[in-house]
Amino acid sequence: MPLTTIPFKPTLIAVAASLLAMSAHAQEAATPIESIQVAGSWLGSGLQNSVKNFAGARTVLKKEDIDHSGAADIGVVMRRIPGVQSTDNSGTAGSAISLNIGVRGLTGRYSPRSTVLLDGIPLAVAPYGQPQLSFAPVSLNNIESIDVVRGGGAVRYGPQNVGGIINFRSRSIPDTPGVSGDASFRYNDLNNGGQNRQYSAFVGSQQEGGLGVAVLYSGMAGTEWRAGSDEKVNDLALKFRYQLTAHSELNAKLSYYEVNSRTPGGLTVAQYDADPFQNTRPTDYWSGDRRSADVGYLNTLSATQEFEVKAYYSDSFRQSALINAAKTQLTRQPRNYEVLGIEPRYTQRLVFGGQTHDVTAGYRYLRERGDDNNYIQTVKTGVNGAISTFVNSTDAHAVYVDDRIAVGAWRITPGLRYEHIKSERKDVSAKSVFETDNNKALPSLNVAYLENRALTVFANYTTSFGPVQNTQLNSQTPTNPLKPELAKTAELGARWKTGAVNAELTAFKLKFDNQILQVPGTTPAVFRNLGATNHDGIETAADYSFDDGGALAGLNIYANYTYTKAIQDTGDTAGLDVPFYSRNTDTQGARYQVGAWSANLSTTHQSKQYSDTANTVLEAANGSNGVVPGFRLWNAQLSWKMPGKPGYEVMAGINNIADKRYYTRNVDGNAGRMVGSPRMAYLQLRTTF
Repeated sequence: MPLTTIPFKPTLIAVAASLLAMSAHAQEAATPIESIQVAGSWLGSGLQNSVKNFAGARTVLKKEDIDHSGAADIGVVMRRIPGVQSTDNSGTAGSAISLNIGVRGLTGRYSPRSTVLLDGIPLAVAPYGQPQLSFAPVSLNNIESIDVVRGGGAVRYGPQNVGGIINFRSRSIPDTPGVSGDASFRYNDLNNGGQNRQYSAFVGSQQEGGLGVAVLYSGMAGTEWRAGSDEKVNDLALKFRYQLTAHSELNAKLSYYEVNSRTPGGLTVAQYDADPFQNTRPTDYWSGDRRSADVGYLNTLSATQEFEVKAYYSDSFRQSALINAAKTQLTRQPRNYEVLGIEPRYTQRLVFGGQTHDVTAGYRYLRERGDDNNYIQTVKTGVNGAISTFVNSTDAHAVYVDDRIAVGAWRITPGLRYEHIKSERKDVSAKSVFETDNNKALPSLNVAYLENRALTVFANYTTSFGPVQNTQLNSQTPTNPLKPELAKTAELGARWKTGAVNAELTAFKLKFDNQILQVPGTTPAVFRNLGATNHDGIETAADYSFDDGGALAGLNIYANYTYTKAIQDTGDTAGLDVPFYSRNTDTQGARYQVGAWSANLSTTHQSKQYSDTANTVLEAANGSNGVVPGFRLWNAQLSWKMPGKPGYEVMAGINNIADKRYYTRNVDGNAGRMVGSPRMAYLQLRTTF
């Protein structure tokens, strides 16, 4: 169904187009309305939302982008996405067990403000009760793409979506008959003596009878850049797909993930100056495992109807050991989690009055059960103290509906999600119970104008929230009735996509009210609704591939820059920056390919950060406070690839070419400076069949 051309072009379009330095008069053929397809995106069944026409800031990194980044972990790859900062201000900094991603000035410690998904399913061990990814069961080598929606997609997914939606998509089952796959080995050599090895394997087959199967494995063993930072990771998944009819399919995945990671912790200034890579806490570690299963059914009932349902279950365990400053006691924290979820969703297309409506209604039920335990072990005697145990449960219901309306070149999507959450936390020792009921209606409105096939202009307004978490429930009293955190986000932007040029520009405003924060100096911790922050910024990105017939054929250049002003709005520190976030970040790079050879050069930069709400500049002697200096890193890579099957690829590179010394801070019980990765040389071999 072709779109009719609308003669009225609002000022918004002209402004956004001029900021992109693209000429809006380059009219192309009208953009067709997308069809409903079985191969729906992770954003849900219904209309396939391409990145080009999406009514919000959205970036997708494909496997080719990931492979040529030279990254050994997910955090480094995420720095290519505007508005996203990868931080390490945690006790697991530099380890493979956690994921620390902040979006638009929100805290990156364990990624608590974003809805993080794997194949559209929540990745957190307890998405409502403990959304922090101190244990993140996902491996870079098993990922096919990373899809980040920084705004405009909040109505369907939650609860913690104020920092956007991040979906890691695992490698897909082949569509063509026969058996295919690949295997790789990578050796990383760090300048300070650390060495580790990464392995991956993928085998998939599509049978003529309709059954598709794939096995994915990713592993890692060795040490990171700190002394005694031994790590071991195993990530295994088995995927199934069965084509029931030409319009319907069943899919399923079984997976197992295990990790053991030593965590050296922070250093004082004197210790860092003496040896930034030393380990003063050889007893500390984090470890965990996760078993999960999911199954889905997708049916395009007709040209105007689609139904999807998925169910998932995960059983997770994680534990840690942290020694005290006097080196006399170890605090051990074993925790268990179970999550069960089901999500049916239905889309109906309606056409009337020159409008096309794709109405999607969905429901999500999530059941969380678990316990967190804590006890102290005396180092000298090995005797364990009394165990403190809390039993947690959450039952969450979410109902949502949105309507993607196509009117000429306009795409208008109003939506509403309603959350009902009941949580309970039992203190086994004290025989006390803390309860809370959270109910919240969350509206959103997304608008896109398809100026032509290349240019999309968008604006949106979304509301997001975070419920009261397990460890915060203890603070509930009649005089301190904790309320869910609430955030409002507005975006205005434009996106230009052609065969050679991809460019985007987004201005955003995020108002985060009613944040739940710990009252300073309280032991045990007391939480209150104390915090409000305001986040304003600009995100830009551009990617250009030179013409195949020109002198620079084979050259691709890219860059992004983000300015974020994230300010505290309440309390004695109102007007100061939020901690652990840089106002300025950028990435630039170039890739040149000629024949079987390709070369890459890239750089990333972040400006200074503060490590406390008071924006303290002078550094404490123990390294726990003070400004975190900014830094810039350079990376280079060279690869040779023999096409065909079997095919072979050899890749070599250097990350942090100048061996730049940089650090962040940990503010936990193992506080202090935490050095970043030194120069790393790597060699990777891959074969395909």
